[in-house]
Amino acid sequence: MALAFLLLMSGLAQGAAAERRILVYTRNQIGTNLYVHDNIAASVAAIQKLGRERQFAVEVSDDPTIFTDEHLKTFKALVFDNTNNEILDTEEQKSALQRYIRAGGGFVGIHSACGSMRHWPWFWSMLGGTFKRHPAFQPFTIRVKDPKDAATAHLPPAFEWTDEFYFLERMPDDLHVLLTGDLTTLNDKDKARFADQRFGNELPLTWRHEFDGGREWFTALGHKSEAYSDPKLTQLILGGILWAMGETP
Repeated sequence: MALAFLLLMSGLAQGAAAERRILVYTRNQIGTNLYVHDNIAASVAAIQKLGRERQFAVEVSDDPTIFTDEHLKTFKALVFDNTNNEILDTEEQKSALQRYIRAGGGFVGIHSACGSMRHWPWFWSMLGGTFKRHPAFQPFTIRVKDPKDAATAHLPPAFEWTDEFYFLERMPDDLHVLLTGDLTTLNDKDKARFADQRFGNELPLTWRHEFDGGREWFTALGHKSEAYSDPKLTQLILGGILWAMGETP
């Protein structure tokens, strides 16, 4: 009897763990002058490691045909990991993503995910903006705007980071900004021309918001593979995943 009870409880525990699943989607459009990051293997490995440590399952795919209602509903969150350009092939795949979000699904975008689906206004609004440009890879200062958030609680109030400093456009007003990049520390002769004047000298680089029924989180950080071995970034991404899954307030 005791053994049967233990087996039952073990099965229930496994079932509960199985529900904590995320999809890591890595699709890139391939073509002339279309950039594909070489960091995808490192970023996927980092997220898989987070899954093992925090006991959530990670499915990895670059196949757009998995964007169906039946498949997407098995995930607590979708992570668009360095996706870029056109990454869904059909209107039905796009509609499946919309239905998933509208049903309360979670979304996490990492780095070049903001360059995905550049001709789809709904996607811009969902992610929180769309890629505009970046200056040369370089060090700059990042400032924490919400030190109490689960994604940023491990970070100092300000720190130097080396990355691509992303300028986005079409950013809505409702973003809960977590990290900003200090433009005064950026070597870029065109920064004043491209910066969103609403934000002054601190341009948002990581944020979360709620849109169209879902929970959406994004960070512009993470260009180099080496960044995904840095706890500053990996713990940031973990906080975003957990928030998108609905596990942090």
